[in-house]
Amino acid sequence: MDNVVSTVEELRTLQLDRMRWSLGHAYENVPHYRAAFDAAGVHPDDLHELADLARFPFTAKADLRDNYPFGMFAVPREQVVRVHASSGTTGKPTVVGYTRDDIDMWAEVMARSIEAAGGRPGDLLHVIYGYGLFTGGLGAHYGAERLGCTVVPVSGGMTERQVQLIQDFKPRIVMVTPSYFLGILDEMEAQGIDPKDTSLEIGIFGAEPWTEQMREEVQRRSNIRAVDIYGLSEVIGPGVSQESGLTQDGLHIWEDHFFPEIVDPVTAEVLPDGQEGELVFTSLTKQAMPVVRYRTRDLTTLLPGTAFPQFRRMAKITGRSDDMMIVRGVNVFPSQIEEHLLSIEGLTPHYLCVLTRPGRMDELTVQVEAASETSTDDDHARMARTLQKRVKDRVGVTVRVEVLAPHALERSLGKAKRISDQRPH
Repeated sequence: MDNVVSTVEELRTLQLDRMRWSLGHAYENVPHYRAAFDAAGVHPDDLHELADLARFPFTAKADLRDNYPFGMFAVPREQVVRVHASSGTTGKPTVVGYTRDDIDMWAEVMARSIEAAGGRPGDLLHVIYGYGLFTGGLGAHYGAERLGCTVVPVSGGMTERQVQLIQDFKPRIVMVTPSYFLGILDEMEAQGIDPKDTSLEIGIFGAEPWTEQMREEVQRRSNIRAVDIYGLSEVIGPGVSQESGLTQDGLHIWEDHFFPEIVDPVTAEVLPDGQEGELVFTSLTKQAMPVVRYRTRDLTTLLPGTAFPQFRRMAKITGRSDDMMIVRGVNVFPSQIEEHLLSIEGLTPHYLCVLTRPGRMDELTVQVEAASETSTDDDHARMARTLQKRVKDRVGVTVRVEVLAPHALERSLGKAKRISDQRPH
């Protein structure tokens, strides 16, 4: 692994040097950052130690949209060799740019991530993340090539073809969203293929939150070692942090390029390591589009490093502050529902949280598929009661549960849709 530093002390010195450069680069070249720093009464020269970063203003997704398309770029557009963009489902897409050096750095951290997961030069790697404006496919692709893997750039969709290519090409590694991989396992079993008999040994799963219960489900049904990868386009794409295939105990953040903070989602106060809050990133080496204290809305905890002791780990994402459902005064995340439904025999990980307001009060209905075509209405009612009780006892909210037949819910070809908000606005 091509780590720049081997000790925490060396890392902190490198981070301070790179952070000073990045803040100055943003201030000198991005009008938004110059105005935001000036309004907050801070200047890049005010950064004397890493803790001083807390004096600088946050960046939110709205800032990126307000400067659409290229207003956040810190280099002339002609020096940008590639752009990516988010889906833009809640407004204008957020556009990100990369210089040639940025692409090179991205390939480096992705190669580092695949190697940390257990990948090796010469491995055949099947990429199901989407290609195009979404960062997943090309990010995985460049990193795998940098490591020396043989890449199969399939992209998403065409589930039957995915299964055929896995059978024919015999890849060792697959990179895919966990929810879609469950659909691939379903398709294998429908074709009479035992997923345990395939060549796949490592699954690098990302682009959406997923639980330990889902990891257990994947590993029980296949011979895959399932590991988590994290990233977001505004920071670089996938490859910001990676779980070790040896320890499977959280994702090591590549802190020589991305500086993490945890803040209280409400007060924005910086929290100490070990406390859960919202993850915030400052880029340390990005040229085309530096980000300063970018609020990811992802909820997690920072922990000491294990497999790579110099780098802190982030715990699995427990949810997003903007995905939180407030049901009769109780904060509920889809991941909490998933954790309990996966502990009930006979239910699958395919579910949808439906929010309605039939009267004056919000109601949450959990639609979840049964695992077996032969389960009866009585079986469905029993499983529904069990899930209702567990959610009530452990989350503290009353939900309705509808147990559906297998394959009743629409399958996602990328990120799973977990919430359907049908309340009048």
